[in-house]
Amino acid sequence: MAGAIASATLFAFPAIAQDTRLSLADRVSRLEQQSQAQAGSLSLVNQVNDLQQQLSQLQGKIEELQHQNQQLQDAQKAQYADIDSRLGRIEKGGAPQGQQPAASATTPAPTAPSAATQAPTAAAAPGPAPASSAPAHADADQQAAYDAAFKSLRAGDYVTASRGFRDFLVKYPDSPLAPNAYYWLGESYYVTMNYPVAIEAFQRLVKQYPQSDKVSDGLLKVGYCQIELKQQDAAIATLKQVSAKYPGTKAAGLAQERLRRLQRQTAN
Repeated sequence: MAGAIASATLFAFPAIAQDTRLSLADRVSRLEQQSQAQAGSLSLVNQVNDLQQQLSQLQGKIEELQHQNQQLQDAQKAQYADIDSRLGRIEKGGAPQGQQPAASATTPAPTAPSAATQAPTAAAAPGPAPASSAPAHADADQQAAYDAAFKSLRAGDYVTASRGFRDFLVKYPDSPLAPNAYYWLGESYYVTMNYPVAIEAFQRLVKQYPQSDKVSDGLLKVGYCQIELKQQDAAIATLKQVSAKYPGTKAAGLAQERLRRLQRQTAN
């Protein structure tokens, strides 16, 4: 009997040891699984935090873009309103023949910012003045071509207007209306925010017709275009030139006001 009990006990010990080993292995396996689960949770939390940070950055960029877009829309509306108002005043006053309709169009540029490619030093240099050798008054064909382009500009058809003024200048380069045609050609590009092309027209006016009544306004618009093209130093130099060369004019007043705004922006 005692031998049987001893034998049974001997056989039981390996089984108990095996059960203990299996139990420890299971516990280790469970611990490993828990550790992996915790590591996975921590990784997931980190990923969520990263995504939240990226989302916050994107929201900030969206708000900034929305603000810039609103500023552009406001500037464009101001330009359209200014053009419409000035052209309306011209129409109410009638359109005399010859040099007079162009002179009546010598209104200052809008106060909206602009920009350009180079500082226009050409205004200070005496350039050719084709108008001096032109007839005292534009003939009927010249007047009709000029009026057609101007009518398109007044109607807001800036593509047709720019084409009309370009064709006019090619066909009648010596017309007394040429300075005004250059100005309104630049305006038709300026109002549609095509600043690099607009500045070329304004600079051509300033260089070729230094005695024209439109030069102060054209030079002012060069400065505006330079602002829009992010050429701040050139714009400041141009606006100072307008103020110095044409004191007491509306263009000089607008140039001084724009300079003050630029200086405040630079100080901030």
